[in-house]
Formats: sequence, C-alpha cells, structure tokens
Amino acid sequence: MTTEVVILVIAALVVVVTLTPYPFPRSPGDEEARADGRPIIYWRTGCSYCLRLRLALGPLGRRAVWVNIRTDPDAAARVRSVNGGDETVPTVFVGEEHRTNPPPSWVREILNR
Repeated sequence: MTTEVVILVIAALVVVVTLTPYPFPRSPGDEEARADGRPIIYWRTGCSYCLRLRLALGPLGRRAVWVNIRTDPDAAARVRSVNGGDETVPTVFVGEEHRTNPPPSWVREILNR
C-alpha cells in the first residue's frame, strides 16, 4: 500500500470511531435506563468529551447505561433540565445526583462500587 492509501484508511477509522456510536454500548431508552439502577451516562454522536470519557473508562464503562440523547427525546429533556436548557454531554446520573462532563476518575469510582 502507498502512504496515501494508509493515511486515508487511518483517517476513515478516526472518523468512524469519533463520529459514530460504535465505541458505545447499545442502551435502552431513558425510562428503562432509570429503572435499571446503574449509573446513566447521557452522550451524543460526535461529542469528543463523550468519546474521551468512554475511552478513559475502558471495559469498566460497560457497567454503566449509555443513553444517546440524539435518539431519545426524553433523555435529551432530562439533560436539558439539569444543564440550564443546554444539551451538554456527557452528563452522568447516579440516582438523582448528576455531574456534567465529570472527570473519568469520578465515574470509575462510581462504577467500582
């Protein structure tokens, strides 16, 4: 392969990982996620902060419930309700406690309980 082809393949992989839901576990809707009892991480496709959190959590991130606010209007409304009307993600809920764009260490601590 030529250098140009390798660069194009790498660029395509970067786009797929950062702009698609591929690195995120499939999730239930907002209502079902709330009933689950696990921490809920609200995210959206293309969010670099969401991707950073997902990568920082590694396999431990699968213990959380990931809800995409772009595909669930109820989830988007919940995020707006705690962020002054903005859809700022990642927003993490543990019960009724929430944090917006929390440090990965805080989320790891919650998931390790």
